[in-house]
Amino acid sequence: FDGSGREFDAELQVIHRHGARVRLDSARTCHRESPLSITLWQGISRGERMDYALQKAVELGVSTIVPVLAGRSQGGRGERLEKRLKHWQGVVIAACEQCGRTILPALLDPLNLAEALHKPPAGTRLLLDPTASAGLREYPPPTDATLTLLIGPEGGLGEAEIHAAREAGFRGVRLGPRVLRTETATAAALSAIQTLWGDLG
Repeated sequence: FDGSGREFDAELQVIHRHGARVRLDSARTCHRESPLSITLWQGISRGERMDYALQKAVELGVSTIVPVLAGRSQGGRGERLEKRLKHWQGVVIAACEQCGRTILPALLDPLNLAEALHKPPAGTRLLLDPTASAGLREYPPPTDATLTLLIGPEGGLGEAEIHAAREAGFRGVRLGPRVLRTETATAAALSAIQTLWGDLG
């Protein structure tokens, strides 16, 4: 697939240690995208936890991923973060290959949460907060099918960060009585959103 919505039958003609040659047949356009335009603000976590969250987000139909540096984020800054971003792009591509998506979700440069909240996104904004009083069923579907979901890193968001997000128009939502790991929360929240308002189920 080419990442822009087309896929091809292909014949592997040559393979060797340093590369391969493939002959492509005619292209066909495939539509496997969600009717929801979901932007995931994912708190940066360590190693496999972040990989898992991104992988499942792609499988569950997000259109844009923004890695977010929050107070409890772990995993470096500067050059190390640039290296991780390249690795995450590979995770996104592999997840598309696995689930049959032909359009690559956009993986944006990491943002500091405090800076990001100065320019809050348009559309419905939801914040996972285990102390919130409302669940997803208590919210109406996004009126313009556009939704931004903010999920904290391992350890969650701090009280001040939750307050700042609410001030920026994010509405708190809880997934249930148990506190989930960040990577579990990503998969669970997106599954519930797609079941309620998207294309699962």
